[in-house]
Amino acid sequence: MTHDSDILIVGGGLNGPALALACAQAGMTSTVIDALSREVRTDEGFDGRSYALALASQRLLSAIGIWTKVAEHAQPIEHIVTTDGRPGEGPVLPFAMHFDHGELDEGAMGYMLEDRYLRRALLEAIEAEPKITHRPGETVVAQQITPTEARVTLELGQSLTGALLVGADGRKSGVGLRAGIQRTGWDYGQTALVCAVEHEKPHNGTAHQFFMPHGPLAILPLPGNRSSIVWAEEPETAKHISSLDDEGFLAALRPRFGDFLGDIKLAGKRFRYPLNLTMANQTVKDRVALIGDAAQGVHPIAGQGFNQGLADVATLTQVLADARRRGEDIGSILVLDRYRQWRSFDRATLAFGMDAVNRLFSSDNPLLRIGRGLGMGIIDKLPALRRTFIREAAGVSGDVPNLLKGKPA
Repeated sequence: MTHDSDILIVGGGLNGPALALACAQAGMTSTVIDALSREVRTDEGFDGRSYALALASQRLLSAIGIWTKVAEHAQPIEHIVTTDGRPGEGPVLPFAMHFDHGELDEGAMGYMLEDRYLRRALLEAIEAEPKITHRPGETVVAQQITPTEARVTLELGQSLTGALLVGADGRKSGVGLRAGIQRTGWDYGQTALVCAVEHEKPHNGTAHQFFMPHGPLAILPLPGNRSSIVWAEEPETAKHISSLDDEGFLAALRPRFGDFLGDIKLAGKRFRYPLNLTMANQTVKDRVALIGDAAQGVHPIAGQGFNQGLADVATLTQVLADARRRGEDIGSILVLDRYRQWRSFDRATLAFGMDAVNRLFSSDNPLLRIGRGLGMGIIDKLPALRRTFIREAAGVSGDVPNLLKGKPA
């Protein structure tokens, strides 16, 4: 049958456009339907949001032609320090884990990149690609799946058809909901405070993960003397801190942040959002596939959420490209089930692994503190185990799809 596009992608944030570009390189057409307007997506202001890109994610962005557009704004992550401690007391350094990029043959372990640069680069790329149709400011209100096509109805009444419908529309995915896909998850009893700060001293490309009793604090290097902050607290505490003015907010942050980078001041806006785990019980159905947060929304420990979304993009693209070369129907459940199988182990391992780490470290129990301190100390002294952790975090171990190796699908 003739469709408007091979693939209908609902969601114009990051994963949706990345999938459209990857599939375009493999010869497939797509329509990206974005509920937000183009003006919102192209806002050049720095709002404090940044992403920790694993090395494999950087390779994917390079393979789809995006990295050259954003590389000058990226900060390499060359060191990672993970510590335990309490607010105002500093880290328990004797039991810290240190990871160094020198132990990874490929170079930097990852990169920090601000949302504004990546978002704009993806938008400009999809608008310049003839195989992609961009529909900003459009909302899907209904979808229908038949044996031969997926059809969506937009708010103004227009219908679009494709061989495959992809939900890249977040943790409350409308595509998944309309497909009858249920979700499993729970609330962490934590709220994340997100911002960026300027500091007096250079960070030297070092990312810090500081585990405190009420939740982790991540200090992630940005270009210049700036860092991105992801700070988890109990909901009521986070609400109170969020209500303070900038000076009050900094007064609450400083005892947790410490003075190892000198004095700090805010750079950009502040955000607050609740933390939870939410997993789609199915990532595929007939002519429907979910990617990114629509498939799995995880705790921000280690910043793996966006990297998991790009792993979805790489895997789904390769499955579809291989099926297309064989003359198969890319919307067939037999094809889509290959994507599900390929991603299922990593999805579950990461989601529940991050859940376990958060529960283990978000406790002030003296026995747990001793045990996890000893565990970090042991890992830090075992180079082979340390390198395994580094390669896992960089996304370069195991059976990875071509795009995560920097190769075409």
